[in-house]
Amino acid sequence: MFQDSQPAPLDEHGSSARWSEFRVGNPQERLALLRQLRDGSVPVSLSAPGGGTLTTALWAIDPERQRLNFAADESHPQLQRLVDADEAVAVAYLDSVKLQFDLNGLLLVRSARACTLQAELPHEIYRFQRRQAYRVRTPEKAQPTARLRHPAIPEMALALRVLDVSAGGCALLLPDDVPMLEPGVRLAGVQIELDAETRFAVDLTLHHVTVILPGEQAVRLGCEWTPLGPTAARSLQRYIDQTQKRRRMLSLG
Repeated sequence: MFQDSQPAPLDEHGSSARWSEFRVGNPQERLALLRQLRDGSVPVSLSAPGGGTLTTALWAIDPERQRLNFAADESHPQLQRLVDADEAVAVAYLDSVKLQFDLNGLLLVRSARACTLQAELPHEIYRFQRRQAYRVRTPEKAQPTARLRHPAIPEMALALRVLDVSAGGCALLLPDDVPMLEPGVRLAGVQIELDAETRFAVDLTLHHVTVILPGEQAVRLGCEWTPLGPTAARSLQRYIDQTQKRRRMLSLG
């Protein structure tokens, strides 16, 4: 889920012509995709040419001014590198689809309540079908939960909302009243409870910590399974397939 968040490479001549079949040409369709990223608080990975990388979320779209606003944590060590580069490649996922687009005119905007990273509205978006993991948002009414001990405070038991899952990992919601977890930490013995039939124990590796909305302290934890056993993997895949099927049926209705 989180391993393939790098931008697709250009060809040896630096041209994007080879990707033309994946280009979203309609401006309204591009806006619709961006709104899906915004409305779903989907993690967006930003990579600068010089190597600066961070994961954020699209907070606001301003079509009139042709600007995007991303959530920004001013203390993030890579943020200034992105601003200095003045350009970045953005990668995000909508279920089985990978979106990639260039960002230019990066600008850090500070206010009394929040800090945002602004960029020009992209003129091109590329849409690729993912061949590996399908990520699905979990139905909130089922109360999907990950139960674990805080790695720095073993006596603290946590029950975190599972936001989405794939064959490669999951995303968890860390409330603002829980001490922060750092990327790279291993979460041992996590009990995953997605529904009455999909329950398993697994270790997780935390890869990304993402601010969901500016001014809010709750964060999204992007985690990788390390690894799933055969029984758990089959159970998870069945859950993903069933969730996708239900979503398709609802969209048709």
